[in-house]
Amino acid sequence: MRLNGKVAIITGGGSGIGKAIAQAFVREGAKVVIAGRDSNKLEAAVTEIGGDCVAISADVSSANDVQKLVSAAIEKFKRIDILVNNAAVLLPGTAESISEEDFDQTFAINVRGLWLMSRAVLPHMRAANGGSIVNIASVLSLVGARNRVAYASSKGAVMAMTKAMALDHAAENIRVNCICPGIVATEMVAKFNADEAARRQREAMHPMGRFGQPEDVASPAVFLASDESGWTTGSVLTIDGGYNAQ
Repeated sequence: MRLNGKVAIITGGGSGIGKAIAQAFVREGAKVVIAGRDSNKLEAAVTEIGGDCVAISADVSSANDVQKLVSAAIEKFKRIDILVNNAAVLLPGTAESISEEDFDQTFAINVRGLWLMSRAVLPHMRAANGGSIVNIASVLSLVGARNRVAYASSKGAVMAMTKAMALDHAAENIRVNCICPGIVATEMVAKFNADEAARRQREAMHPMGRFGQPEDVASPAVFLASDESGWTTGSVLTIDGGYNAQ
């Protein structure tokens, strides 16, 4: 029970990587708040996860929603030890083809949302004498990809923000790290792999010959959230089946 007694907020917790992390945290003894914009999906996830897991609907790009989410978590569980910034959107396009609306939405959720959530939990982590923030970035934080100009740029910002926040809060025993997954089999990426040729081409980009599964990211998240990683901050953990080693 590596997270026994700890309280975690996980954004984008209704499906995919976020739900898998919530399941792993509950198994390890944590009390978990999952957040997202789809209340039906969140409630279904809570039923599946079980244990001390509750759902709160929130849009992380809204400062008001973020404050309500964090206040509700404190009211329910009295403390916050862990934040997993997982909520994200992937809207395709090149610099010429992507719309201003899609570009702005990408940064509003993937970057502004991460900042708003982190800002809101930091006082509570300070009051608890420490905490762990785990940001879910992407292998595209490290390398480029065609037709992903907004997404790759936003995930590059996530990695940079991780390192900056790690330095700002290290003396307060608040650790900030990020995970950079390769392509993980989630609802977000399923629409880009609709045809067999596209799926095989993207699988072949990973030397291990397969997409990741949400559980492949959940286990490293447990490590970064737990006291086992007590001397780890500002780190970038790549979980990508060898994608970035090429």
